Amino acid sequence: MPSPSEIRKQLTEQIVSALENGVHPWRKTWTSARNTGRAANVASSKPYRGLNPLLLEIHAQQRGFRSRWWGTYLQWQQLGCQVQKRPAGVPQGRWGAQIVFFKPITKTIVNPKTGVEDEETFRLLNVYTVFNADQVVGAERFQVSDEPVVGNTQPDFAPATELIAATQADIRHGGDRAFYSPSGDFIQLPPKATFHSDGAYYETAFHELGHWSESRLDWHGSYAQNELIAEMAACFLAAELGVPNGEGLANHASYVKSWLDAMRGDHNYIFKASSQASKVADYLLSFTQQPEEVPTTEGELVTF
Repeated sequence: MPSPSEIRKQLTEQIVSALENGVHPWRKTWTSARNTGRAANVASSKPYRGLNPLLLEIHAQQRGFRSRWWGTYLQWQQLGCQVQKRPAGVPQGRWGAQIVFFKPITKTIVNPKTGVEDEETFRLLNVYTVFNADQVVGAERFQVSDEPVVGNTQPDFAPATELIAATQADIRHGGDRAFYSPSGDFIQLPPKATFHSDGAYYETAFHELGHWSESRLDWHGSYAQNELIAEMAACFLAAELGVPNGEGLANHASYVKSWLDAMRGDHNYIFKASSQASKVADYLLSFTQQPEEVPTTEGELVTF
């Protein structure tokens, strides 16, 4: 079994390879079809967090999967479904997608100086294999139907508008730049009418709200890392609220190069960024949604 550092290296290489090939795994093509959106576990219905949404999106793009629903072999069985046999053309170990969890482990130790017993908690990296609903027989209710959508197929921006208002962030409109001012604690956005689409406006607002959350969640990193966190958090929010992705920072070569350089030099980098992006998205969603009780260890960073 690979060591934790080897697993971390392998997962980072997946993200690096995707970016090098023009795939931005935190961004999803918008659709109004049922069973699309932010990747979620079929047993708990809870969205995946940390690095896992990126790993699942890469796998979905490689295999052409469209459903948002994923589960382990056993979870699908418990729903009365059956994972399809690995096709002959798919290498062994590549049919399912690997995701990571960090499980807290507590053990009793004896202090060598005092002889007193104490408890020590550390986190153990676990790797799980999950399968998309498109790979499962009997999972039609979790798959994306090719039948035409009946009714309005236009995006509903009401949930996004509600979230932005609920934060009570000081958002000002005018000029041709979008930014967050830490000293003034306000967000500046160009007028909505100047954006090429409503989706681009809302995603830009989400991005700047990501920066607005920095001091509120006490997260600080390099300039490039903060931009990556805000970029991913905005995409997570867009997927959750049904907002079509705009251009985003992923198309800016200078940002992508800086992220690639950082990932190649530090295999913890993408773990830190994706974990924080999930926390930012959850924090902003909490203004309009009831916070879920979720494990804090999914896809988070562990230093080995």
